Amino acid sequence: MKKTFVTNMPNHIGSFLKASKCFSKLGVNITRVSYNKAVDSHTLFIDVDGEQSQLEKATEMLKEIGYLSNEQENSKIVLLEFRLEDRPGSVTDVLELIYKFSLNISYISSQENGSGYQFFKMGLYVNDDCALNDFLAQAQQLCEVKIINYNNAEKVFDNSLFYNAYVDGLVKTMALDRQKKEDLLVNVNLAMQTLDETGLSPYKTFDSINKFAELLAGSKGENFKPRITKHVISNNTTITLIEPDCGSNTAIIESYGERIFIDSGYACYKNEMLKLFKSLVPDFKNETILLTHADVDHAGLLGEFSKVIASQRTAECLFAEKDGLLGFRESNLLHKPYINICKILTEYKAVEKDKVCPAWSKSSLSSPLERIGDFTVGELTFEVYEGKGGHLAGEIILIDKKHKIAFTGDVFINVHGLTETQANYNKYAPILMTSVDTDKDLCALERSEFIKKLDGGVWSIFGGHGGKKEYLSQND
Repeated sequence: MKKTFVTNMPNHIGSFLKASKCFSKLGVNITRVSYNKAVDSHTLFIDVDGEQSQLEKATEMLKEIGYLSNEQENSKIVLLEFRLEDRPGSVTDVLELIYKFSLNISYISSQENGSGYQFFKMGLYVNDDCALNDFLAQAQQLCEVKIINYNNAEKVFDNSLFYNAYVDGLVKTMALDRQKKEDLLVNVNLAMQTLDETGLSPYKTFDSINKFAELLAGSKGENFKPRITKHVISNNTTITLIEPDCGSNTAIIESYGERIFIDSGYACYKNEMLKLFKSLVPDFKNETILLTHADVDHAGLLGEFSKVIASQRTAECLFAEKDGLLGFRESNLLHKPYINICKILTEYKAVEKDKVCPAWSKSSLSSPLERIGDFTVGELTFEVYEGKGGHLAGEIILIDKKHKIAFTGDVFINVHGLTETQANYNKYAPILMTSVDTDKDLCALERSEFIKKLDGGVWSIFGGHGGKKEYLSQND
């Protein structure tokens, strides 16, 4: 059994040794350790593997030595900027005021800039908001003072409350159940550690996660304003394309009385999307959805449908998630932290197995893009191709050669057809996953093979992100 301990230990020699002896005494194996003094000088993450009884005993032992104390949870760090005259002793009055209010300083940064002023950034521990307000009122009499967000600082400051304060901010931003805080905290740390080893600074990681969460939250409720376009294919067939600011597109195909949805977006927009579905489809009930691949931003609302059609491999991924096992994305160590964070922030829930209908054949896929069958909706008949996993295993592309229509998931997206907000959202996954593709070279081959399959004429390509793309094929 695996468990992550988030310990708060003293910053002195032998602290980790003391914790290690607790685990060693119980025969518990340590599988991962993460500590970065430049981020948080006291928080140490320890992943272990052992029997449940051993882990319960380890929890008690760590509590006994004070490493699992929650006494600082109500504390926070506030980063202030003081605009001081660039002269000897100008900071003294500020320091004396800080001393008067018994505030501890965790971080100081200042540098002359030739303007006659220095901007002193200071991180202060705060337990009482009223005391902070009184302090700020008196500080304003000395100089100009403002509270700044850590995202705007030139680096992450050293403190012992960072993780709790940071994750509290994410929980508040997304209005999450606080029971999810520890899982989020662990995965934020895992993202930092994973990306730090690839050369991305902790500051960049925390900043990107924070902005990603702000974008998700900023598009909810009254601010949920997807771009919606309706495309008339014939007198009997229409395609409605829904493009949220964050997450995948959703397409609704209606043809000769038949209807199918393609992909569903994020779970955090469930209320908004269901309201929209019912306005676009007044008789919305017992609907069927086709899933192009099992990414969290495409599969968030599968539970709202009666039937989920997917490739055999995508179905295997959905079944694994329902069983509490790793999905395809989480099996990639570079993608795992971001996907876990994404699932927590968007409140993703695995779909019930009995709703999933695996379709078509499953082969060894000897080529980058291989035809596995057909799919018909009304007058539309699609050739179904499965990619070899360049973006994600189980991915499919649909091609209707008669009507020159293609649905491509994320193998082929309309990058130039994104709105400004969509483009802003789409830049964070590549940072936090290092690449949105499992194998970007293989995905490029899949795109190339897809283009080759489009015979001459103007095609309507509906990708997983971005508006419909009109593509003029020169193929014979």
